[in-house]
Amino acid sequence: MNTRMRRAAIAIAAGAMAVSLAACGSAEEAGDKKDNGGSAAKGDDIKVGLLLPENQTARYEKFDKPLIEKKVKELTNNKGEVVYANAKQDASLQNQQVDTMVTNKVDVLIVDAVDSKAIAGSVKKAKDAGIPVVAYDRLAEGPIDAYTSFDNVTVGKTQGEALLEALGDKAKDGQIVMMNGSSTDPNAAMFKQGAHSVLDGKVKVGREYDTKEWKPENANANMEGAISALGKDKIVGVYSANDGMAGGIITALKAAGIDDIPVTGQDAELAGVQRIVTGEQYMSVYKPYPQEADVAAEMAVLLAQGKSLDSLAKDKVDSPTTKAVPSVLVPVVSLTQKNINDTVIKDGIYTVQEICTDKYKAACDKIGLK
Repeated sequence: MNTRMRRAAIAIAAGAMAVSLAACGSAEEAGDKKDNGGSAAKGDDIKVGLLLPENQTARYEKFDKPLIEKKVKELTNNKGEVVYANAKQDASLQNQQVDTMVTNKVDVLIVDAVDSKAIAGSVKKAKDAGIPVVAYDRLAEGPIDAYTSFDNVTVGKTQGEALLEALGDKAKDGQIVMMNGSSTDPNAAMFKQGAHSVLDGKVKVGREYDTKEWKPENANANMEGAISALGKDKIVGVYSANDGMAGGIITALKAAGIDDIPVTGQDAELAGVQRIVTGEQYMSVYKPYPQEADVAAEMAVLLAQGKSLDSLAKDKVDSPTTKAVPSVLVPVVSLTQKNINDTVIKDGIYTVQEICTDKYKAACDKIGLK
């Protein structure tokens, strides 16, 4: 792992000391409890199966995978192994990957589901084989043992509040377009719920779309359709559920000659942060991936070792199929031009040099990002 990634993990861990200390302590204090459906007690020589959903969003390969691998090694005295597979947005492929992990007898699974419903049968297969399952980032259905993510309703509220702040009095005069996430991702429904809870009654939604597979090109096509239907002079802002889609939306806005209207985002992707620097995108939601990744690794190691999650998972979340799942929900931050230094740079996610390349140097200088 490179120096920047190590800095990111260290910085986030320091900022979430309570969670980190609870987790580290739990591995020592929990003893040999078999709570939460864990397998028989094991030592540090464990095998963790890691299944991530796609590679369209930069975070999974760049942050989640290496951070989970690092934390598993740290928690197991370098004896633990992470077996990795990426489903590339294919729910059927992910089910096959779970089957392979079960056949190869991993000790625990961390699963970020492509389709939260379609994965349920595979989760049951793992459980039937004595393999506990941690739902990561998205609340998978089936008999999961633990869950960690961000407060996804709060993510949507954060986006909606930022959009209203950016619109000011214009909220009364025009219409916004809402570009929600994939219908197969349960998080998308929660983002949408949170956004509507603050936007409804404050601004008119002219067009709203549930996009397919979080693809920028789908968001771009939908935005073109919204511009054609509403008229470019009637649109005052766009709610975009993530940064990738925001990129496709902004391309469509530019092609129609629309500029200087606020567009939201999520994930603090490098391209999204750079668009925030230039003012093309108003905000993103910064989600501290290192903290979420650390928690998932800690849950997985404890479950593989047959230990309790009680000292780590203080929350309980209900899925459509499983009640009171032990959970850790990580807080989020609204990222704008004003706090780039205090978020992604301070936490070591990006350096100023990575953000402020030659193309963006003038814009960085203008907002004092040096």
